Amino acid sequence: MEITEGVLIGDFARALNLLRRLKALGIRIAMDDFGTGYSSLSYLQSFPFDKIKIDRSFISNLEAAPQSAGIVRAVLSLAHALNIPVVAEGVETEAQRAFLEREACEEMQGYLVGRPDLIERYLDLIGVAVERWLYA
Repeated sequence: MEITEGVLIGDFARALNLLRRLKALGIRIAMDDFGTGYSSLSYLQSFPFDKIKIDRSFISNLEAAPQSAGIVRAVLSLAHALNIPVVAEGVETEAQRAFLEREACEEMQGYLVGRPDLIERYLDLIGVAVERWLYA
């Protein structure tokens, strides 16, 4: 499950309690769009997220804005220090992919990796009968 920082702002204690209960059920929780909201480090300290997703706005500016590269490096460094895997969103160029690989980013999403498609085409690709999957 992916959540944004905004979920934690209104009633932090209640949100934290709910997230802990979901995690106890075995649900993995990712902090989505990290860096675009309030980016409170206390969120990372208060709750053991399974993954951090770096917002695409930082990835798209990697080549044009040195600040974006610095922010991405800082988030990766912080996440690695906390042993939290990172996903970079919006990877669309080979230069972005190469930068993220050099910085030891664990996972990448974006058009360079694969474009969205109909679920039926994906299921055909992996050899699953659509009817069996959809109506099981």
